[in-house]
Amino acid sequence: MLSNSSKTHEAFFSSAANEVTGSINKRYYGIREYFSLQKINKQLNIENAALRNKLTTNIEAPDSSSFIKIDSLTNFRKYMYMPARVVGNTVSSNTNYLELERGSKQGVEKNMSVISPQGVVGVVVEVSDNYCRVMSLLHRNTRISAMLKKNNSMGDVEWDGSDPHFVTMKKVSKTAKVVTGDTVVTSSYSSNFPANIMIGKVVSTKADAATSFNNLTIQTATDFFSIQYVYIVKNIRAKEQEKISGNKE
Repeated sequence: MLSNSSKTHEAFFSSAANEVTGSINKRYYGIREYFSLQKINKQLNIENAALRNKLTTNIEAPDSSSFIKIDSLTNFRKYMYMPARVVGNTVSSNTNYLELERGSKQGVEKNMSVISPQGVVGVVVEVSDNYCRVMSLLHRNTRISAMLKKNNSMGDVEWDGSDPHFVTMKKVSKTAKVVTGDTVVTSSYSSNFPANIMIGKVVSTKADAATSFNNLTIQTATDFFSIQYVYIVKNIRAKEQEKISGNKE
């Protein structure tokens, strides 16, 4: 009644109503946005996989000094990326695994590598129709061929089973000039992982007195405590490479 009989009261009540409505709508859409994050993350994961598949680093022609027949770029593609959702993950044992919601019906095979947007995750070891099991980087049997990004010094990355934030890079030459903060990436020697995938950063160096090598402590790029979406990587020429090298890493 006051609102209808007085312009002043009408303006006051209208302003108050807008404040209440605006506050309620803000909370509603805030809650709605929170529950939409999972869907948004999934969409971004799919989009990023599509972008990764377009990278020129995935296109690699066979090394030939005589003749290369070019039908299309697809003939020279080496890596394919498939997005997948993490539905299981452990970090507290010596033998940690992840379970992904993508299996043989979606093109997954054993020995395919798995990466996150930040870096290395692991390797597929078991596959069912719609799911696969991944041996994590945080597994005592994991060994990945790696190198220092700045000078290509080689080594092997392993996990000692203690702290899930750190792995060890072994067999690094003592002649390599290593400093804290150096970047460690996958090498071109692996038949699973594309080269130059981030593994982590050097936090300390320790000489092995019995050999001519150093051991480096590496902080992992991937946060295994919060990982939700990953990419399964298929090396199209992996079997051919393994047949020649005898290396299934």
